[in-house]
Amino acid sequence: MTSVQWADGAPIYRQLKDRVIAMMLDGVLKPGDALPSVRQVAAEYQLNPITVSRAYQELADEALVEKRRGLGMFVTDEAAKKLLGSERERFLNEEWPPVAERIQRLGLSAEELLKGIAK
Repeated sequence: MTSVQWADGAPIYRQLKDRVIAMMLDGVLKPGDALPSVRQVAAEYQLNPITVSRAYQELADEALVEKRRGLGMFVTDEAAKKLLGSERERFLNEEWPPVAERIQRLGLSAEELLKGIAK
């Protein structure tokens, strides 16, 4: 993991969970990879181990990681597929509608948007 700035708007365990999810989506953490230990993450980012455990537990509850007794937490084989589907759905339902509304309000064309992406 890299250096982290924690935002005030969301609980730290949620932000940590989101970072791990982003690492999975970006391919930094691949199926079968071990997550850093709770103690390691807590020490590195000066967090309470309970905060780290809560983030890891939510990932396990969603079957994105699995606990292996005595070995730690590992990314599951289906994590990337599950995440891609759920993150796409969340984007389309939560993030896209306000963006689409703003695009429409500004009168931007698809061509102008695609040009902007290419820059």
